[in-house]
Amino acid sequence: MSRGDRIAVNGNLSTSMRNNYGEDGVAEYYLKVGSTYRNPHYPGIRLCLFSWLNRWWQMEQTSISKITLDQIMLFDLACGYGEATVAFIEWCNTGKMLYREQRTSGTTPASSLPPVPRRKGWINPIILGPEFPKPQIAATDPFTTMAYNERTNYPCAELSFEAIAEGRMPEVSVSIVDGSLRTIVLSDPSETSNEGEQDQQIGTQLIEMVVCSFALHLIENPSSLFALLWQLSMKARWLVILAPHKKPEIKNGWGWNKWNIDTWEECEMSHSVGELLLERVHCRVYRSTNL
Repeated sequence: MSRGDRIAVNGNLSTSMRNNYGEDGVAEYYLKVGSTYRNPHYPGIRLCLFSWLNRWWQMEQTSISKITLDQIMLFDLACGYGEATVAFIEWCNTGKMLYREQRTSGTTPASSLPPVPRRKGWINPIILGPEFPKPQIAATDPFTTMAYNERTNYPCAELSFEAIAEGRMPEVSVSIVDGSLRTIVLSDPSETSNEGEQDQQIGTQLIEMVVCSFALHLIENPSSLFALLWQLSMKARWLVILAPHKKPEIKNGWGWNKWNIDTWEECEMSHSVGELLLERVHCRVYRSTNL
């Protein structure tokens, strides 16, 4: 079990990740390399996120356009070296650039309706016009805060999976537009009355998506995994899991429905339809049952 079984790159102790974990244990390994950790699977992570984000914007544009500056668009959970954050920023910035080029040339670039590749290939971000909100990002990792900050210049809370399962969250999010920080205040849907349901959806802080890259499968205890996922399902609309395989197993009743991104509908937990596999990176998407 590892964040990836390819030979690790510089900064990762120069052995396979499987061997690193076997010799030191997960926590001890990341304590040693937290400031220098690099994920060699970044090309696949980037492709998977571009594909998912394109589809998400195509299908959810109306609701996404209502996201306010008080809402977090992306929560990079166990953020590592910031692979998911960097890919998200590139997707946003390139989509905006394509819109400006479209306005200048008066033509529609081919990437405005991109395909969804399944294994190999290239995909450009979709065009993002002025209706796309200004994204806020939050990030946590108990080991790689220094590496994340070095790469992104964004804050990262040193919170573990256990802390988040207990209800703790980062204190601030950052705007990728101007770098400004905002205090995070998330509401618990269980404490919202029926009369306030609409306000919960559009008037209070809410996480649009949680992205967990090459880390969620490190939770071996099903009870611990359930506690984390249930807590996240009370705060986030989408859960995107990137991994070198199809682990961990998420069960019915844990706060999430498996989502088929092709048909844009719920599917069976055990089904692999509507998943992505790009450059040896698996991408599975889930939608909260509590929001």
